[in-house]
Amino acid sequence: MKNYSLLLTAIILLFSLNLMAQEKWSVEFRPGLNFPTNDVGNTDTKIGFGFEVTAAYNIMPHLAAYAGWGWNQFKGEENLSSEDITFEETGYTFGFQLIHPIGTSAFSYVGRAGAIYNHIELENNAGDITADTGHGFGWQVAAGIDYEFANNLSLRPEMRYRSLKRNVEIANVTTDLNLDYVSFGVGLVWAF
Repeated sequence: MKNYSLLLTAIILLFSLNLMAQEKWSVEFRPGLNFPTNDVGNTDTKIGFGFEVTAAYNIMPHLAAYAGWGWNQFKGEENLSSEDITFEETGYTFGFQLIHPIGTSAFSYVGRAGAIYNHIELENNAGDITADTGHGFGWQVAAGIDYEFANNLSLRPEMRYRSLKRNVEIANVTTDLNLDYVSFGVGLVWAF
């Protein structure tokens, strides 16, 4: 039994070294600005900001599967009561990305399509959570350029459209929250 464990460990080690040599994995940190395309519920929503951390695995030469976690915040003013509200959207993202080189340059086209599994928290001026929608599915698409400025390091400016529709109940009244926004950010990518 000991020999099988040693053999299995050696195979896993060789497989992982082979994966690393082919630069099949990448990790991206992407801060960004978010521009809402509509009001959220009864709230006049302002420009927001946030960040996302994703990991991707190349399943084919130009196609990768990605997954990650993100946090986005939007300030707003309730139209009915003139009270300030903060929306925090947090949760998970996953999907596929296509990265195709532009000739022999250090630039590549990037396209993404996928899903999000997020929730929206509403906070008052004191920073207390007043409502939470619970997690639910939404979708996103993105396009950008990848610029490899150093060995295995890239900058990735990207435009993204995200849509998340959730319901929230406040004082026995259910309100539809449709958080749709365009996001612009520049990611820092490390391939390994």
